[in-house]
Amino acid sequence: MRVGVLTGGGDCPGLNAVIRAIVRKGVPEYGYNFLGFRDGWRGPLEAATMPLDIPAVRGLLPRGGTILGSSRTNPFAIEDGVQRIKRNLQNLGVDALIAIGGEDTLGVATQLHDAGVNVVGVPKTIDNDLSGTDYTFGFDTAVGIATEAIDRLHTTAESHHRVLIVEVMGRHAGWIALHSGMAGGANIILIPEVPFDIDQVCRYVEARFRLHYAPIIVVSEGAKPKEGEESLHSGEKDAFGHVRLGGVGEYLAREIESRTGKEARTTVLGHVQRGGTPSSRDRWLATRFGLHAIDAVAEEKWGMMTALRGTDIVMVPLAEATKELKVVDPALYAEAEVFFG
Repeated sequence: MRVGVLTGGGDCPGLNAVIRAIVRKGVPEYGYNFLGFRDGWRGPLEAATMPLDIPAVRGLLPRGGTILGSSRTNPFAIEDGVQRIKRNLQNLGVDALIAIGGEDTLGVATQLHDAGVNVVGVPKTIDNDLSGTDYTFGFDTAVGIATEAIDRLHTTAESHHRVLIVEVMGRHAGWIALHSGMAGGANIILIPEVPFDIDQVCRYVEARFRLHYAPIIVVSEGAKPKEGEESLHSGEKDAFGHVRLGGVGEYLAREIESRTGKEARTTVLGHVQRGGTPSSRDRWLATRFGLHAIDAVAEEKWGMMTALRGTDIVMVPLAEATKELKVVDPALYAEAEVFFG
């Protein structure tokens, strides 16, 4: 059997660990031949490939990014995209496909399965917003990077008596902001699930200064004020229809300075969160996902996705995992609010 492997969407730490595990188990145990597709769904669309064998995956465990490359290509936004993929898979002799990605990549995988493609999914996103799995790899590394940044910013905030705002990733779900904000001792955490009241944010800031401490605010890139959110982001959209985010941190800084008279500065962590070497937990989880993904291929569990439930790796339907996003529970956010101000 020849198995294709692709990584789509935003890169994140742990992708290479999945690829390594798939090949390291698939070659000796099942005798499979592997073909890597380059740059997400562009690979099967254009028959852009690279060989994947055991020598090709040596040394990948601690390496960030993805040796296959990635993109936000959407086959369903391209005329005859699905038929091109099916035709190329057949011409290349690919019997099954393992798609590693987040909501968009796995959403495409779900539709391709419905169209008759033998596909297995592996969940990947630093946002940790895929339903069906307790955690996705990449999330732990991103939280660790954000927490370290918050730790470092505490001292400079105190030195200059400034409000420091840390903008982290999180389009629809505030998991990174919630976890890193609580771990880093942030005084305010703002997430997409709960539109914020800028007046209340300013009251928290003033209360913090009355205690002679400089506040740290952690905000998800997708967080919105209760009014005027349309002014925060550009109208540019990607191939999956997502608006390009950015600007909430600077918005907060401007509003806080004008309303409180306190100096405010923004640090946007951006792609730093998903670059570099994966944490030990992400290496562990990504490796286990890869091992179970190739088992799923051997067992012909098409249309299924690996998922973490507790400490067990289970298989869940792709359709279920991509049906809705996993967002922050209000009860968890209420726990963080104890420390606001």
